[in-house]
Amino acid sequence: MRLSSWKRIVGLGLLVVVIALAMACGTDEDGEESPYRIGVMESLTGAGETYGQVANNAKTMAMDEINAAGGIVGRKLELVVEDSKCNAQDAINAYNKLTDVDGMKIILGTSCSGAMLGVAPHAEEDGVVLFSGLASNPDIANAGDYIFRTQISDIEVGINTGNVLWANGIRSLATITEETDYAEGVRRTSVSQFEKNGGEVIAQERYAPDTTDFRSQLTKLFGANPDALHIAPQSEFSAGTIVKQAKELGYDGPIYGETITVGTTALDIAGDAATGLRAITATPDPNNAKAQEVLANFRARYNYITLPWHLGSAYDDVYIAAECLKQTKDDQDADGFRDCLYDITWSGALGNNYSFDEYGEVVGLSRAVVEVLPPEERTIENYGYKVLSGDELE
Repeated sequence: MRLSSWKRIVGLGLLVVVIALAMACGTDEDGEESPYRIGVMESLTGAGETYGQVANNAKTMAMDEINAAGGIVGRKLELVVEDSKCNAQDAINAYNKLTDVDGMKIILGTSCSGAMLGVAPHAEEDGVVLFSGLASNPDIANAGDYIFRTQISDIEVGINTGNVLWANGIRSLATITEETDYAEGVRRTSVSQFEKNGGEVIAQERYAPDTTDFRSQLTKLFGANPDALHIAPQSEFSAGTIVKQAKELGYDGPIYGETITVGTTALDIAGDAATGLRAITATPDPNNAKAQEVLANFRARYNYITLPWHLGSAYDDVYIAAECLKQTKDDQDADGFRDCLYDITWSGALGNNYSFDEYGEVVGLSRAVVEVLPPEERTIENYGYKVLSGDELE
């Protein structure tokens, strides 16, 4: 072998060593500090597409703001995104890609409860932080020491829904529920509180996520002559279609739902049929200057808004992650990041001075009762509904 060939080989070997040392020291091959890298899992497709996309866009906006302001003590933030598709198996595939291939120890996500519950045992076993802004099934509270969320548990949704139904004079109820962990969690907790108050569920139907026509099931429900209909969907598409078809069948009684039923896409599909629908949902405080700033910036950047609470939750998660990375100075230190979350108190788009309890559950945030406005009164600023008094929640 020629001497020049040996020199090239030795040179390449030295370059590999330099790059490895640079990465270990937090710098790249150009001598600049390498970015902090954390994973993101959102439902970019599937039943949760509308809110998965809004969450991913909010996280991207937050990342860009942080980097434009100088990064995290001089180091940029990089989000590595995978599509969890709103189901457990695809979420596990996304998780394996982020952890096994990309080496992530901190993951923001997932969008959907079923996906979160599918991935959580793996994250707990591997010591990987899983930090969701959207998943709300009550069982997530017991998923492990590395599992956190800024989304409010469906236990509160159910208690509030049951109390609102009773306060509004509803005594008999029909329910239609999508067959997913999220939707079933909403139905189960809502029915439990309603029955505890003295109400009775006189008819119930469930539907598969790929269902597009609900008239047969709705006809059965209305045949029982309930005082009200309760909807627990996973997707905005099914939510809007159920409301629309209920009215087309001649149902003129009250309809109750949750966050997904008052998403922009759901209301666009339902049209006038959604007028008067009541939902128990988390909604940004109009008096919270930070929330209004974030929503205005998002609207200016992407020219749309749906499910503003989900948007704000995803946005806050990135800033909370940046604060914890500032403390740990290591995107591979999952234990340090976890301990930071347990200790942190945060004020942002979701509200002021909220924190996490010993189960990783967010505390210091609450939901409200909203009522959908007529189409001519729905604006991008009011999200299509008005906030009612919270007295019914007690």
